[in-house]
Amino acid sequence: MASIFTKIINGEIPAYKITEDENYLAFLDVNPNAKGHTLCIPKQEIDKIFDMEEAQYLGLMQFSRKVSKALEKAVPCKRVGMAVIGLEVPHAHVHLIPLNEMDEMRFQNKVKLSKEEFEELAENIKRNL
Repeated sequence: MASIFTKIINGEIPAYKITEDENYLAFLDVNPNAKGHTLCIPKQEIDKIFDMEEAQYLGLMQFSRKVSKALEKAVPCKRVGMAVIGLEVPHAHVHLIPLNEMDEMRFQNKVKLSKEEFEELAENIKRNL
């Protein structure tokens, strides 16, 4: 059965996409820890990040770095934090979270955004790529 991320890649589920190339996709997390919380994923469905081939893993890190630079320009923050946990969805993914305080890295505190806020945020990050 396809993961929720594969369904997003295939267009079966909508997402606030930021950027993509032939191998990777970045989109806003709809249950964010902080405004701008973004997920970067490989388009190939692989459960565990360290099961990825080395070149694919390095490609995901390069892609995530590019997205984090745009995110930092678009969302005021002290830095962009990165987390790789992978328990909630069986598809390798990188969390990029704009940080102003350490609590924003906890996956217990969430922020609520409207559809319009998500759309505006995604466009703002895209402009900074």
